[in-house]
Amino acid sequence: MYSLRGVLSRIYATAPRSLLFSSYLGQQRSVRTSTRGQQENGTFYEFRTYIIQPGKVADFLKLTNDNIHLRTAHSELIGYWSVEIGCLNEVFHVWKYDSYKHRSAVREALANDKDWQQNYISKMLPMLLDQTSEIVYMVPWAKLNQSPNEGLYELVSYQMVPGGPAVWGKAFEKAVSAHKHVGYCTLIGVFHSEFGQLNKVHSLWWHKDADDRAAGRHRAHEDVRVVAAVRDSASYLVSQTNKLLRPTPYSPLK
Repeated sequence: MYSLRGVLSRIYATAPRSLLFSSYLGQQRSVRTSTRGQQENGTFYEFRTYIIQPGKVADFLKLTNDNIHLRTAHSELIGYWSVEIGCLNEVFHVWKYDSYKHRSAVREALANDKDWQQNYISKMLPMLLDQTSEIVYMVPWAKLNQSPNEGLYELVSYQMVPGGPAVWGKAFEKAVSAHKHVGYCTLIGVFHSEFGQLNKVHSLWWHKDADDRAAGRHRAHEDVRVVAAVRDSASYLVSQTNKLLRPTPYSPLK
């Protein structure tokens, strides 16, 4: 949601924090934006982020390219990217699981896969500085879409106030949908955190290139429909970050 960066920052800078948070206290909403549907059918996604030693990114990507088939034999890879703008020397990948039992079985199988351990893990680990994992569900009003063509991706992460989608879900859905429906960008998916930083939502967008993103962001800032749609989200937003992602050759999402 590009206009949030401009509109919400101005609102948040001028409004007392107590007023921003008071709008949701005691508020009870019955909305369809909880993650109940995904939790019932079991499907979830794992976001994995690796920080690579400076100077080792090319070696890491080549090693992964040569051995990723050993990993995808165990579970479905959604996308694999290197960070173009954001934290440098970072890679980001998304995996799909049917259930926690499924994930546990995959982790056990990988630990016992000698080819994976010897050909990849033993060579990859010395290149790493840090690893993080986050479990997320797709929100019920979104689905995982394919990109129309090869391009760049933007992962926008929103830290929302405590309370979950029952508090801020309807306003957030309205804001995301406004950007999607006016056609300034292509929505790939919207994810809500289950393990990791709670009350966090991620939207994944596709762009033809960085200039296409910049042009779309500029138009969105001037579109009164988009500006109006994001106003309700202002009081629920604590912070947000984004990063521009370039898909690797072995990423299903290109």
